Amino acid sequence: MHVILLGPPGVGKGTQGVLLAEAQGWERLVTGDLLRQARAQGTDLGREAQRFMDAGELVPDSVMIAMVKEKLTTLPAGRGVVFDGFPRTSAQASGLSMILGELGMKIDHVVVFKAEDASLVRRIAGRRSCPRCGAVYNIFLAPPSNDGVCNNEGAVLEHRTDDDPDTVQNRLDVYRRETEPLIEYFEAGGAPVHHVDGEQSVESVQVAVVAALGLA
Repeated sequence: MHVILLGPPGVGKGTQGVLLAEAQGWERLVTGDLLRQARAQGTDLGREAQRFMDAGELVPDSVMIAMVKEKLTTLPAGRGVVFDGFPRTSAQASGLSMILGELGMKIDHVVVFKAEDASLVRRIAGRRSCPRCGAVYNIFLAPPSNDGVCNNEGAVLEHRTDDDPDTVQNRLDVYRRETEPLIEYFEAGGAPVHHVDGEQSVESVQVAVVAALGLA
């Protein structure tokens, strides 16, 4: 089974992608991970991507799609795949559909996670992380025992600059403009599209996803 997870930043795609892949024994495909691996291994695609990054440019869709195709061809036959955070644009969606067709595969389901912007801003802007152990907290939803200090290490927690409320809102605007239209794209293509309330607990969202995919 090949499943695409769509949704705005902070809605919980990553968490659900990990849970789904682990529970079903599927591959979780994240393009950021593929890019880091390709660069670290010095593959042809990794070197090509690095060339764009060294020039301060975005890695083009054609390179990312080629990396996805390369990864898919290395997987055991019949292994399920969770596409987590990819595709993000219509060009990527078209490219993915093309390579899947070439490989005799198709998208079986699309799961769309939804949440109000105000909730997403609180989730992301409230994040704090420990520079030593990597533990993540949320000052609104899951704060540390002592304000601003890691429970494990006692280190002062850090706040990423791209987690500032204004930056988060801009990321949400980009999602609405570039990625949300993919819902209609996949609906028109015939893939079942399931909408899940991302504001529920992690456990409740997981149950909803499993049920939507007919895995319960």
